[in-house]
Amino acid sequence: MTQVTFKFGDIEGDNLWLTNLAIAGQKTATCDRADRFGTGPGQDALPVVGRRDMALYWDGTPACEIETQSVTFHKFLEVPEEFALAEGENDTLEGWRRDHRVYFERTGGWAPDMLLMCERFRVVRVLEDRR
Repeated sequence: MTQVTFKFGDIEGDNLWLTNLAIAGQKTATCDRADRFGTGPGQDALPVVGRRDMALYWDGTPACEIETQSVTFHKFLEVPEEFALAEGENDTLEGWRRDHRVYFERTGGWAPDMLLMCERFRVVRVLEDRR
């Protein structure tokens, strides 16, 4: 399996915050719109269970290596509360829905029935800790 590099978040401040949550062990899940993944132009490689990928800081510096534990797909309004809270960003499902709706509206559009790729992961190695 080929290792993939990626950045949490779509803006610098969120990238630092989310990467730090992962390094601290508070963030053990992440999601994005399912149509971002595939083999077409501009699409990212779908996470694969057991594959280890490199999370980068905004400047491209490797932050930590993660290992995918599971990949599931859910419609936005059907994301389980347990998964939403495992993202480590919110204390409630309602807060997760509010904040993720803002993110999806900012990055290409939101719909209550949009399909999300939901990944569970574990940090296996920290390369640079900027907490």
